Amino acid sequence: MKKRPLVVVTRRLPDVIETRLRELFDTRLNLDDKPLSAEELAEAVRTADVLVPTITDEIDASVIGKAGPGLKLIANFGNGVDNIDVPAAVARGITVTNTPGVLTEDTADMTMALILAVARRIPEGARVIPDGNWAGWSPTWMLGRRITGKRLGIVGMGRIGQALARRAKAFGLSIHYHNRRHVPPKIEAELEATYWESLDQMLARMDIVSVNCPHTPGTYHLLSARRLKLMKPDAILVNTARGEIIDEGALTKLIESGAIAGAGLDVFEEEPAVNPRLVRLAKQGKVVLLPHMGSATVEGRIAMGEKVIVNIRAFVDGHKPPDRVLPSML
Repeated sequence: MKKRPLVVVTRRLPDVIETRLRELFDTRLNLDDKPLSAEELAEAVRTADVLVPTITDEIDASVIGKAGPGLKLIANFGNGVDNIDVPAAVARGITVTNTPGVLTEDTADMTMALILAVARRIPEGARVIPDGNWAGWSPTWMLGRRITGKRLGIVGMGRIGQALARRAKAFGLSIHYHNRRHVPPKIEAELEATYWESLDQMLARMDIVSVNCPHTPGTYHLLSARRLKLMKPDAILVNTARGEIIDEGALTKLIESGAIAGAGLDVFEEEPAVNPRLVRLAKQGKVVLLPHMGSATVEGRIAMGEKVIVNIRAFVDGHKPPDRVLPSML
């Protein structure tokens, strides 16, 4: 019988996925669900034939340099691969895969929820009754902003950006977007979307800005201090992509000073650490902070795990995995 490959999984996955991995491969699970230490991660890459990390595992060149001769596949449990030094892996003959496409609807749902939460002050309102602070209805109390008729600027019009645009259009928002290139004319017509080649020009005109592009070296601090200052004082910013895309310190200062009305953030530059000033703004009702839960649905996590399994099986069987990531794609 052919020896089954050793698959090392760095975090807890849905039970159905872990069970199937155990059935198919010699699988080492992380039942405690604690992030692996640097030593444990080094041991994992030394011994594994296949590593299944998540976005919280930093697989940089130094970690890849410790890989044993058996490690031939890193099957990331996640859509993004900014936690993995893909060129370093490929240079060592290690294939890298991800799980694209399965989190589109979940993330778009959460992005739309954050837009509504910030504009209509939903978290503030949700705290009033449990805290015993409601004295009854008043015509000028807890006023938010209507979103119908406003302009939404989407930074990154990929799968998630387009899914968000469909939801936003149904809410009566005018769709604008900045992307490396135009989306196909059919999609642009369906969404009645306006393309902006200049991100600067789009930011200066939007009522709501949503970040939906991947984090790459080219998008680090794409929304820099200079660009954030272009936004209107009554505009809000939402980010469900990656924290590193926004200069978080500059955003905090602008909200504190009233130069930007508010923000809804599901991701952070130094997560799981969150800037204490942002936390204070959340307590003041000026921002909404979520603990990176944009893709957190049962269905989404299972679909991610199924993609991981398909990629591993294809690789083990001698085929190119369907979700292979190449340095040229980054």
